[in-house]
Amino acid sequence: MARGGIIFVSKTACVVLVLLCFVLLPSVSRAQLIPHGNVYVGATYSSSVDVTARYPFRGWEASGEVIPFSRYSFAGFVVDGTGLYNRSHGVTQYNILAGPRIAVQRGKWRPFVHALGGIELTTINDVRYRPVAYDFGGGVDYKLFFKNFSWRFQADYLHTHMLSAVQNDYRGSTGIVWRF
Repeated sequence: MARGGIIFVSKTACVVLVLLCFVLLPSVSRAQLIPHGNVYVGATYSSSVDVTARYPFRGWEASGEVIPFSRYSFAGFVVDGTGLYNRSHGVTQYNILAGPRIAVQRGKWRPFVHALGGIELTTINDVRYRPVAYDFGGGVDYKLFFKNFSWRFQADYLHTHMLSAVQNDYRGSTGIVWRF
């Protein structure tokens, strides 16, 4: 096939894909593949206690919650990511956690509890560790006067085993929640 034929076929394929997107995407958006959920972004403060010392950390937290069954709107599934930094000791921690969350709606307040599990990436002076992490916590969302926005207050207990030492982190965070 000549070079001109290949260009014609690829242009035709692009046009067909664009037309399919225009036809299929409106029906998918009406079906709402994810009926309910929220996205959270906030600031966090953590106090990490290991065998020898207590380290304060500051950083960010972001999570996404999906409430897959509208009949069971109290039950959701959460994916949570955190970045914590202690510059004076050269320590950074990144957590990726996932698990169930139970919540109830009471007027403008939405209290919740969750149990998450995942992995923590800890870097201490260019040495990396990847212990398994368990997170138990909860908090409350307060509905703001903006449509679909809330403010979150959250507290967590994060437990890891790094090498042969046990590490216990206590974390508090606050930030904005967008509900969909």
